Amino acid sequence: MARFAALVLVSTGGGLGALARWGWSVAWPHDSGGFPWATLATNLVGCAAIGVLLAVVEARKPGWEAARLFVGVGVLGGFTTFSTYVVDLGQLASAGEPWLALGYGAGTLIGAVVATWVAVTATTGWLRRWPRRAR
Repeated sequence: MARFAALVLVSTGGGLGALARWGWSVAWPHDSGGFPWATLATNLVGCAAIGVLLAVVEARKPGWEAARLFVGVGVLGGFTTFSTYVVDLGQLASAGEPWLALGYGAGTLIGAVVATWVAVTATTGWLRRWPRRAR
């Protein structure tokens, strides 16, 4: 794939993902020092979606490079928000909630890995039951 086409796919997808993340944060706001439910949900949903995409791309490699760039690197890369996660950790700690910050920090990381693993495993199993039809 040409570099310019890849750049367009990633940047367009990234803009859409960032807008979706912003929409979630507006719809589900939290006070500084309050529990950041929107950030947690964004990261877990985004990681699960990345897991589904990884399994599909792995099973259907030819022709899926554009989808991987647009959806995986672009949309889901822009949607997941580990930079906001770090800011939220700092705000929780500064608000006198170090144990909540620690739980949120560890829970997000563990949850992200588990969400990705479950999504990859479930999607891979589903794809094995529904093989690609011969053309």
